Amino acid sequence: MKIRFVIALLVVVAAMAAYGGTVLATNASGVTSTLFAVGHFDEIQAKTLSSSWQARISTKGESDLYVLENRIAPGGTFGWHSHPGPSLVIVKTGALTLYRADDPNCAPEVVIAGSGFVDNGGDVHLVRNEGAVETVVYVTSLVPRGANRRIDEPQPSNCPGVQ
Repeated sequence: MKIRFVIALLVVVAAMAAYGGTVLATNASGVTSTLFAVGHFDEIQAKTLSSSWQARISTKGESDLYVLENRIAPGGTFGWHSHPGPSLVIVKTGALTLYRADDPNCAPEVVIAGSGFVDNGGDVHLVRNEGAVETVVYVTSLVPRGANRRIDEPQPSNCPGVQ
């Protein structure tokens, strides 16, 4: 029993040393989310084609579709996170600033009311309200059936001042 305890303690100490005090996840703050609906779908094979436009949604396996509203207070942040599937995001009021971990410069991208962006899923990002008024955002997310819609992520090393 003592040997197991010592081994467990060594594993914890080694993990702490390996991370060097790095925060493993960043928290959301100043955000209020309202879930409007969740729908469950079998495999999706949808395709629309016209002479000037086309769209295609194709899934393998069952999916959950989330529709929600997020209200972000000035200074509010979602923290660093990812999603297991794509999200379509529409900014209704205010503006959001989006930071992507795969951008080596961690450059801010401002998304204003009446605009939107696509989160492809699997990419680590942070969204926050750097403005002076509340921002209202509508999100539709398609994820694998039963998966958590949001995955907390550690702060990337190329974005040291972005929280």
